Amino acid sequence: MEVKDALTLMIGFSALIVAMLTLVVAIIAVINQKK
Repeated sequence: MEVKDALTLMIGFSALIVAMLTLVVAIIAVINQKK
């Protein structure tokens, strides 16, 4: 595996983690608003 491939994989993985965290925060915000 080349360095460029590893960097691309890391960037894609970190982007996925950020997207999941954003989704979780959005769900928590919606739940808190209902109370």
